[in-house]
Amino acid sequence: MIVKFLTYLRERPEMLKWLLMSFLAFSLVFDFFVDHHEGHFWGDHLVGFWAVFGLVGCLGMIVFCKGLSHVWLERDTDHYDK
Repeated sequence: MIVKFLTYLRERPEMLKWLLMSFLAFSLVFDFFVDHHEGHFWGDHLVGFWAVFGLVGCLGMIVFCKGLSHVWLERDTDHYDK
């Protein structure tokens, strides 16, 4: 069942993108209505800070890990022919 669901999502990347973006927009709108108690640092008082922080953090980790894998793990195309 999970394989069929994942196959369904892989065949429709635009729908998945809009679904994830709508979830991000919902979390930003929801943050307007949440009562912010005393913040522990400056970002706790900004509306949508944690949603944007999570998005930027994930994208940063993806870029960093992809760059690290190219430098550290990538082999030449003729590596195994030698």
